[in-house]
Amino acid sequence: MEAGEAAAALLFLLSAAVSLVAAVSTGAVDFTYLVTVVGEGSSSSSPGSGAWWHEAWVRVRSRAVAPALQVGVWACMVMSVMLVVEATYNSAVSVAVRLVGWRPERRFKWEPLGGAGAGGGDEEKGEDAAVAAAAYPMVMVQIPMYNELEVYKLSIGAVCELKWPKERLIIQVLDDSTDAFIKNLVELECEDWASKGLNIKYATRSGRKGFKAGALKKGMECDYAKQCEYVAIFDADFQPEPDFLLRTVPFLVHNQNVALVQARWNFTVNDRVSLLTRVQKTFLDYHFKAEQEAGSATFAFFSFNGAHLDCTCFISQRKHGDGILNTSTLLGTAGVWRTEAINDAGGWKDRTTVEDMDLAVRATLKGWKFIYLGDLKVKSELPSTYKAYCRQQFRWSCGELFLPIWGIAYIPTALLIVTAIRNPENLHTVPLWILFESVMSMHRLRAAVAGLLQLQEFNQWIVTKKVGNNALDENNETPLLQKSRKRVNLPEIGLSVFLILCASYNLVFHGKNSFYINLYLQGLAFFLLGLNCVGTLPGHCCF
Repeated sequence: MEAGEAAAALLFLLSAAVSLVAAVSTGAVDFTYLVTVVGEGSSSSSPGSGAWWHEAWVRVRSRAVAPALQVGVWACMVMSVMLVVEATYNSAVSVAVRLVGWRPERRFKWEPLGGAGAGGGDEEKGEDAAVAAAAYPMVMVQIPMYNELEVYKLSIGAVCELKWPKERLIIQVLDDSTDAFIKNLVELECEDWASKGLNIKYATRSGRKGFKAGALKKGMECDYAKQCEYVAIFDADFQPEPDFLLRTVPFLVHNQNVALVQARWNFTVNDRVSLLTRVQKTFLDYHFKAEQEAGSATFAFFSFNGAHLDCTCFISQRKHGDGILNTSTLLGTAGVWRTEAINDAGGWKDRTTVEDMDLAVRATLKGWKFIYLGDLKVKSELPSTYKAYCRQQFRWSCGELFLPIWGIAYIPTALLIVTAIRNPENLHTVPLWILFESVMSMHRLRAAVAGLLQLQEFNQWIVTKKVGNNALDENNETPLLQKSRKRVNLPEIGLSVFLILCASYNLVFHGKNSFYINLYLQGLAFFLLGLNCVGTLPGHCCF
């Protein structure tokens, strides 16, 4: 067991112990009556009546099952409090950073690379250019892709337009596509850019072991990759600005303890296509504005983008190819790594599908620092259909139980407030985000169980479907909340019926606390998304 895994296990045991102590101290759990109930029940009832079995079950349920579930509830409450504390801290630091105008340059050295030639003749200019180019380190840009028919040209084209001396730049396209037609198109695109003088390599594998992590690892084993001091990574739907390397690499050159420079994601490709994309943007803006910024400003750990988002996984079905790919959140992308740091941390490992977080944790434990540049944005795409988002999020009761009001009301309210603080422009979408996240919790729970029990779904990898420039096609719009022609999502429909029944029961037989309004709203959200009712936003919509 590595140090990171041991620390996580210790933290889990600590939270479980605190939960147990809290549950017992409040009287919500009482273990004093855990006795053998079958014998007692059988002595008070006639053997043939069968009543003693019912009595035994009632006593087991109230004295064994309920306490165990209650401890679980308290564990969730303790972790929820931890989440509120973390969110409040991140938001406070993020606001403070904005108020004082803190920038990474205050902590880390940054100076432009290279110099301007001043020669008079062509030969002299050529010599000056060679000298200036030598001041730039060797950089490799990796573009992992899998059946990316809609976006392969956009990503390859954007990377090939990066401002960097051609002789100091290697572009590596790692194509794991299973569709022969798409593979041929990607290879032809690489050859076209190579004919323009770019040092671009088209790399494939015989298998897809390790998925993205396996592809990145294989790419690092190439002889030409070993010449490169730094490695930038862009997923197939990311389009960096031409000055990306000029703004990031100097941090690595002038600060030998920095392993990673991470840029922010920009969702202008399709952030206004639908309510679905607006809701995602609300959450992701908080992730970048608060979590990543706070982690960088306090010189603490933050993940290589993509592994956060509740450590959930984003998955979707592709039109082309029948392979299955399961990729994290928002995979680690739009960042530049120091090759030495990757090797020092043990390199890319395919033991998990959240390979970005895995590498980031190992590098942090080795003492490496990360830098987040919030003002450097890289254009990317959001899942634009409900099915795509559900599959992407995959990679991410009633009883005698006591549910404290602060746990089910105050904690969510606190999280809502700290999220809204750093997203004032998206405040109107926050209520929709709350309902949407309730639906996503079902898929995240399913993903967590699959990972815990290592079910067949655990080691699957499904790429999120992209639409590229088609997202901006005005003729591609559909009415808001239009029902998809695809089959309905039965799990969502079933849970919506359950929630509506629970709300109705609470409305008729309400006790001290009533939650039927919230339950009705959640039931409606499950029902609409169960019918795939997420369409494109019309131009006149206020959202």
